[in-house]
Amino acid sequence: MEITWLGHSCFKLRGRTASVVTDPPGKSTGYTIGRPTANVITISHDHEGHSNIKAVTGSPRVIQGPGEFEVAGVLIKGTHTFHDQENGAELGRNTAYVIEIDDLVICHLGDIGHVPTAEQVEELSGADILLAPVGGGTTIGGAAAAETVSLLDPRLVIPMHYETPASKEKLESIDTFLKEIGAPKAMEERQAKLSITKSTLPEETRVQVLDYKGSA
Repeated sequence: MEITWLGHSCFKLRGRTASVVTDPPGKSTGYTIGRPTANVITISHDHEGHSNIKAVTGSPRVIQGPGEFEVAGVLIKGTHTFHDQENGAELGRNTAYVIEIDDLVICHLGDIGHVPTAEQVEELSGADILLAPVGGGTTIGGAAAAETVSLLDPRLVIPMHYETPASKEKLESIDTFLKEIGAPKAMEERQAKLSITKSTLPEETRVQVLDYKGSA
């Protein structure tokens, strides 16, 4: 499978027979994702920075909310979480997704605004790869993201939703998260995209930073 970070909380997950695009952002975020093609779009919450469905081509199926789904051989489970630390009272609900594609399990946390509860950890655990927000603002920051990683225990963590030269939203840099999780050199080892299989997953939890790519 190939993973490309298109900016903000948007990734393209390209498998052998299907592709998934997560949380396509609108231009107000500062990111331009081009016109990626996908079979599936997952939307964590209805906000212009995460639900620019029109940017994705290929007549994709749009999944938005909790439940279990299967599209083009891709298994997806949506789990209800919150966009803030007040049970949604401030910013509403968020959906985190567990996506099974090419024998790999990927968890995309969307704009989760709190450390997952024990029940949510049970729903979201078992992922090989965790796509986690780390930049604070309307979602978790570096310390809470590091705690979330320890609870979910993935083999690989790819940070998202943090300050970059392209982003217009006021967010923290990635540095706090990397310090909290003990991966200070991860920025030096960043890649444009990641090609990975079950057999090439790291033995222990590792952080992989991806460069923002404006189209895919």
